[in-house]
Amino acid sequence: MNILDPWLERLRGARDRLVADPRFQRWALNNPFTRPLARRGARAGIDLAAGFVYSQVLVACAQLKVFDALRDGPLSVDALAMRLTLSEPATRRLLDAAASLGLAERRKGGSYGLGLLGAAFAGNRAALTIVEHQPLLYADLIDPVALLRQEKRGRLADYWPYSDGDAPETLSARQVAPYSAFMAATQPMVAQEALDAYDISRHRRLLDIGGGEGVFLSAAAARAPHLQLALFDLPAVAARARARLEEAGLLARTEIYAGDFLDDPLPEGADVATLIRIVHDHDDASALKLLRNVRKALAPGASLLIIEGMSGVKGAEPLDAYYGFYTLAMGRGEPRRVEEIEALLREAGFGNFRLLRNALPALASILVAKAV
Repeated sequence: MNILDPWLERLRGARDRLVADPRFQRWALNNPFTRPLARRGARAGIDLAAGFVYSQVLVACAQLKVFDALRDGPLSVDALAMRLTLSEPATRRLLDAAASLGLAERRKGGSYGLGLLGAAFAGNRAALTIVEHQPLLYADLIDPVALLRQEKRGRLADYWPYSDGDAPETLSARQVAPYSAFMAATQPMVAQEALDAYDISRHRRLLDIGGGEGVFLSAAAARAPHLQLALFDLPAVAARARARLEEAGLLARTEIYAGDFLDDPLPEGADVATLIRIVHDHDDASALKLLRNVRKALAPGASLLIIEGMSGVKGAEPLDAYYGFYTLAMGRGEPRRVEEIEALLREAGFGNFRLLRNALPALASILVAKAV
């Protein structure tokens, strides 16, 4: 224990008692020197309390294709109402709400155009796919205390059917189709983030474990034309990968393997392997089992990239809230700090860790390890 820790705890306790005092709150709002800070704090509290409503406004805009409607320029309320198949009052209510959140803007003559955030969503189909996916999680969060007490089964557990199955390799094409399509639609954002931060062209052969439909492999292939490709996933998912990679003209460069990456041997010979949005889907025991299996397939000196949202990374601070409850509803997994992932990697036979700098850690961080 640091010698300053008891003193710091007493200081924090005094701070908490002061800020919790309603008289201090009013004083801080009335004092011209503390008013800006007090207002920011009050606004942050309002945003937390109203955040679910904000997210529902965004979902409504995504489901009604508001951003598509406004992409070519402002429209009047009556034109938008016809396009959205809403009444004019309902359309105005939605657009006013969207404007208050930066998703839309009021323009001349009572028309509405895209706001700054709305324009960003209009140009990012993958981000909109994530937004459209959120109602599954929101349904599970209707009673968060019941979810914490595990008194109810989350709908997300059914959406990700491998999360509680004893034999995931037996999942059918119908069972894997929804989540595989979702992962494929959202993977380009993650792939760009990772490949901008890490030079994949330095390697000879890439193995993407739990590689889904091969979206990351396709992106890596475009960055490194000489790179040999390999993918491992459940049989029904591997079949979808084969079809996508054949359509992309990459099947001749790719070997596709099917099985359960927790229990089946992984293909050897890669000098770099990737686990993309995989480790945080598993509890510690399963994650360690997976990492040990990966280590068996890699020669000493080969690289492993873990690419996913990680706790405690600057710029990604809210991930504990989001992934903490998402994985709870899903039925397994948890967000981890970088040092927690490193501890699992070390126990599995990896070392020489590097957390790469990347543009958007709120989307994903990239941790590189070496097989030792």
